[in-house]
Amino acid sequence: MIDSLFSSATTEATLTFTDALLTLAIAIGLGALISLTYMKTQTSGHAQNFVFTMIVLPAIVAIIILLIGSNIARAFSLAGAFSIIRFRSAPGDPKDIAYVLFAMAAGLACGVGSYDYAVLFTVVLCLLMFFLKKIDFGAKKATQKLLKVTIPENLGYEEAFDEVFKQYNVAYELRKVRTTELGSLYELVYAITLDHQANQKEFLDAIRCRNGNLDITLTMSPTVSEY
Repeated sequence: MIDSLFSSATTEATLTFTDALLTLAIAIGLGALISLTYMKTQTSGHAQNFVFTMIVLPAIVAIIILLIGSNIARAFSLAGAFSIIRFRSAPGDPKDIAYVLFAMAAGLACGVGSYDYAVLFTVVLCLLMFFLKKIDFGAKKATQKLLKVTIPENLGYEEAFDEVFKQYNVAYELRKVRTTELGSLYELVYAITLDHQANQKEFLDAIRCRNGNLDITLTMSPTVSEY
Protein backbone atom coordinates (compact mmCIF):
# COMPACT_ATOMS: atom_id res chain seq x y z
CA MET A 1 0.00 0.00 0.00
CA ILE A 2 2.79 2.41 0.93
CA ASP A 3 4.63 1.58 -2.28
CA SER A 4 1.53 2.35 -4.27
CA LEU A 5 1.22 5.79 -2.67
CA PHE A 6 4.70 6.80 -3.77
CA SER A 7 4.57 5.02 -7.09
CA SER A 8 5.14 7.05 -10.19
CA ALA A 9 1.98 5.52 -11.51
CA THR A 10 -0.05 7.81 -9.29
CA THR A 11 -2.75 9.52 -11.28
CA GLU A 12 -1.89 13.14 -12.03
CA ALA A 13 -3.01 15.63 -14.59
CA THR A 14 -0.66 16.50 -17.45
CA LEU A 15 0.74 19.99 -17.02
CA THR A 16 1.21 21.92 -20.24
CA PHE A 17 3.36 25.00 -20.74
CA THR A 18 0.29 27.03 -21.75
CA ASP A 19 -1.55 26.07 -18.56
CA ALA A 20 1.47 27.03 -16.47
CA LEU A 21 1.69 30.46 -18.11
CA LEU A 22 -2.04 31.03 -17.68
CA THR A 23 -1.83 30.02 -14.02
CA LEU A 24 1.09 32.36 -13.32
CA ALA A 25 -0.54 35.26 -15.18
CA ILE A 26 -3.79 34.96 -13.25
CA ALA A 27 -1.97 34.49 -9.93
CA ILE A 28 0.18 37.58 -10.48
CA GLY A 29 -2.87 39.60 -11.56
CA LEU A 30 -4.81 38.58 -8.46
CA GLY A 31 -1.77 39.32 -6.31
CA ALA A 32 -1.58 42.82 -7.80
CA LEU A 33 -5.26 43.35 -7.05
CA ILE A 34 -4.81 42.18 -3.46
CA SER A 35 -1.73 44.38 -3.06
CA LEU A 36 -3.57 47.43 -4.41
CA THR A 37 -6.48 46.76 -2.06
CA TYR A 38 -4.07 46.53 0.87
CA MET A 39 -2.46 49.88 0.00
CA LYS A 40 -5.82 51.63 -0.39
CA THR A 41 -7.33 50.26 2.83
CA GLN A 42 -4.28 50.55 5.09
CA THR A 43 -4.66 53.63 7.28
CA SER A 44 -1.32 53.57 9.13
CA GLY A 45 0.97 53.33 6.11
CA HIS A 46 2.50 50.27 4.51
CA ALA A 47 5.92 48.75 3.93
CA GLN A 48 7.05 48.49 0.31
CA ASN A 49 8.48 45.02 0.87
CA PHE A 50 5.14 43.75 2.15
CA VAL A 51 3.35 45.19 -0.89
CA PHE A 52 5.78 43.40 -3.20
CA THR A 53 5.24 40.18 -1.27
CA MET A 54 1.48 40.39 -1.81
CA ILE A 55 2.03 40.40 -5.57
CA VAL A 56 4.52 37.53 -5.65
CA LEU A 57 3.00 35.26 -2.99
CA PRO A 58 -0.01 33.95 -5.01
CA ALA A 59 2.33 33.06 -7.90
CA ILE A 60 4.68 31.22 -5.53
CA VAL A 61 1.86 29.20 -4.01
CA ALA A 62 0.47 28.43 -7.47
CA ILE A 63 3.90 27.17 -8.61
CA ILE A 64 4.15 24.91 -5.55
CA ILE A 65 0.71 23.44 -6.23
CA LEU A 66 1.58 22.90 -9.90
CA LEU A 67 4.78 21.11 -8.96
CA ILE A 68 3.07 18.88 -6.44
CA GLY A 69 0.06 18.01 -8.56
CA SER A 70 -1.40 14.78 -7.19
CA ASN A 71 2.00 13.22 -6.43
CA ILE A 72 2.16 12.42 -2.73
CA ALA A 73 5.91 11.84 -2.81
CA ARG A 74 6.45 15.39 -4.09
CA ALA A 75 4.16 16.73 -1.40
CA PHE A 76 6.20 15.11 1.35
CA SER A 77 9.45 16.24 -0.25
CA LEU A 78 8.33 19.87 -0.49
CA ALA A 79 6.98 19.77 3.06
CA GLY A 80 10.37 18.63 4.29
CA ALA A 81 12.16 21.30 2.26
CA PHE A 82 9.98 24.12 3.55
CA SER A 83 10.25 22.90 7.15
CA ILE A 84 13.92 23.91 7.24
CA ILE A 85 13.16 27.50 6.21
CA ARG A 86 13.37 29.94 9.12
CA PHE A 87 11.16 33.01 8.88
CA ARG A 88 12.87 35.86 10.70
CA SER A 89 10.23 38.52 10.17
CA ALA A 90 8.27 39.53 13.24
CA PRO A 91 4.55 38.83 12.92
CA GLY A 92 2.54 41.86 11.90
CA ASP A 93 -0.87 43.01 12.96
CA PRO A 94 -3.89 40.74 12.38
CA LYS A 95 -4.83 42.62 9.22
CA ASP A 96 -1.44 41.90 7.61
CA ILE A 97 -1.75 38.22 8.52
CA ALA A 98 -5.23 38.13 6.97
CA TYR A 99 -3.85 39.56 3.71
CA VAL A 100 -1.07 36.94 3.67
CA LEU A 101 -3.65 34.17 4.00
CA PHE A 102 -5.78 35.93 1.38
CA ALA A 103 -2.89 35.93 -1.11
CA MET A 104 -2.04 32.31 -0.36
CA ALA A 105 -5.65 31.24 -0.90
CA ALA A 106 -5.72 33.01 -4.27
CA GLY A 107 -2.53 31.26 -5.31
CA LEU A 108 -3.86 27.91 -4.12
CA ALA A 109 -7.04 28.31 -6.18
CA CYS A 110 -4.98 29.19 -9.25
CA GLY A 111 -2.66 26.26 -8.68
CA VAL A 112 -5.49 23.72 -8.69
CA GLY A 113 -6.96 25.26 -11.85
CA SER A 114 -10.04 26.91 -10.29
CA TYR A 115 -9.46 30.22 -12.04
CA ASP A 116 -13.09 31.32 -11.96
CA TYR A 117 -13.38 30.75 -8.21
CA ALA A 118 -10.02 32.43 -7.63
CA VAL A 119 -11.15 35.57 -9.46
CA LEU A 120 -14.58 35.52 -7.83
CA PHE A 121 -13.32 35.16 -4.27
CA THR A 122 -10.56 37.72 -4.77
CA VAL A 123 -12.91 40.36 -6.18
CA VAL A 124 -15.54 39.75 -3.50
CA LEU A 125 -13.02 39.93 -0.64
CA CYS A 126 -11.36 43.05 -2.08
CA LEU A 127 -14.74 44.76 -2.32
CA LEU A 128 -15.44 43.67 1.25
CA MET A 129 -12.16 45.25 2.39
CA PHE A 130 -13.05 48.53 0.68
CA PHE A 131 -16.54 48.46 2.21
CA LEU A 132 -15.21 47.87 5.74
CA LYS A 133 -12.72 50.70 5.24
CA LYS A 134 -15.47 53.00 3.95
CA ILE A 135 -17.75 52.50 6.97
CA ASP A 136 -14.75 52.58 9.33
CA PHE A 137 -15.87 49.30 10.82
CA GLY A 138 -14.63 48.59 14.35
CA ALA A 139 -13.25 52.10 14.97
CA LYS A 140 -13.37 53.35 18.52
CA LYS A 141 -15.93 56.07 19.12
CA ALA A 142 -14.17 57.22 22.29
CA THR A 143 -10.59 57.09 23.55
CA GLN A 144 -9.20 56.81 27.05
CA LYS A 145 -6.69 59.44 28.08
CA LEU A 146 -4.87 60.61 31.17
CA LEU A 147 -5.46 64.18 32.36
CA LYS A 148 -3.16 65.83 34.90
CA VAL A 149 -4.32 69.17 36.23
CA THR A 150 -2.63 71.50 38.73
CA ILE A 151 -4.99 73.62 40.84
CA PRO A 152 -4.48 76.18 43.61
CA GLU A 153 -5.04 75.05 47.19
CA ASN A 154 -8.15 77.22 47.60
CA LEU A 155 -10.02 75.32 44.83
CA GLY A 156 -11.89 72.24 46.04
CA TYR A 157 -10.62 69.35 43.98
CA GLU A 158 -13.58 67.00 44.60
CA GLU A 159 -15.93 68.80 42.20
CA ALA A 160 -13.59 71.33 40.60
CA PHE A 161 -14.23 70.33 36.99
CA ASP A 162 -17.58 68.54 37.13
CA GLU A 163 -19.30 71.19 35.01
CA VAL A 164 -16.59 71.12 32.35
CA PHE A 165 -16.67 67.32 32.14
CA LYS A 166 -20.45 67.35 31.85
CA GLN A 167 -20.37 70.10 29.19
CA TYR A 168 -18.03 68.09 26.93
CA ASN A 169 -19.66 64.73 27.76
CA VAL A 170 -16.46 63.35 29.29
CA ALA A 171 -16.58 60.29 31.52
CA TYR A 172 -13.94 60.61 34.23
CA GLU A 173 -12.51 59.05 37.35
CA LEU A 174 -10.22 60.82 39.82
CA ARG A 175 -7.25 58.46 40.23
CA LYS A 176 -4.69 60.43 42.19
CA VAL A 177 -4.30 63.58 44.27
CA ARG A 178 -0.99 64.96 45.53
CA THR A 179 0.36 68.26 46.77
CA THR A 180 3.18 70.21 45.14
CA GLU A 181 5.09 73.43 45.79
CA LEU A 182 5.18 72.85 49.57
CA GLY A 183 1.44 72.24 49.70
CA SER A 184 0.42 75.41 47.89
CA LEU A 185 -0.80 73.49 44.83
CA TYR A 186 -2.63 70.22 44.16
CA GLU A 187 -1.99 67.90 41.25
CA LEU A 188 -5.04 65.90 40.15
CA VAL A 189 -4.82 62.86 37.88
CA TYR A 190 -8.00 61.88 36.00
CA ALA A 191 -8.65 58.88 33.78
CA ILE A 192 -11.04 60.29 31.17
CA THR A 193 -12.94 58.92 28.19
CA LEU A 194 -13.13 61.54 25.46
CA ASP A 195 -15.43 61.28 22.46
CA HIS A 196 -13.56 61.22 19.14
CA GLN A 197 -15.60 64.19 17.87
CA ALA A 198 -14.88 66.37 20.91
CA ASN A 199 -12.70 69.44 20.41
CA GLN A 200 -9.72 68.76 22.64
CA LYS A 201 -8.42 72.33 22.50
CA GLU A 202 -11.72 73.82 23.63
CA PHE A 203 -11.91 71.21 26.39
CA LEU A 204 -8.41 72.07 27.66
CA ASP A 205 -9.16 75.81 27.40
CA ALA A 206 -12.20 75.29 29.62
CA ILE A 207 -10.02 73.44 32.14
CA ARG A 208 -7.47 76.27 32.06
CA CYS A 209 -10.15 78.82 32.87
CA ARG A 210 -11.02 76.87 36.02
CA ASN A 211 -7.50 76.17 37.30
CA GLY A 212 -6.08 79.65 36.78
CA ASN A 213 -3.96 78.71 33.75
CA LEU A 214 -1.73 76.38 35.74
CA ASP A 215 -0.09 73.26 34.29
CA ILE A 216 -2.27 70.79 32.34
CA THR A 217 -1.08 67.54 30.75
CA LEU A 218 -3.21 65.35 28.48
CA THR A 219 -1.60 61.98 27.80
CA MET A 220 -2.88 60.24 24.67
CA SER A 221 -2.19 56.62 25.71
CA PRO A 222 -2.37 56.17 29.49
CA THR A 223 -0.48 53.29 31.05
CA VAL A 224 -0.52 51.85 34.52
CA SER A 225 2.87 53.36 35.36
CA GLU A 226 1.59 56.87 34.62
CA TYR A 227 -1.03 56.65 37.35
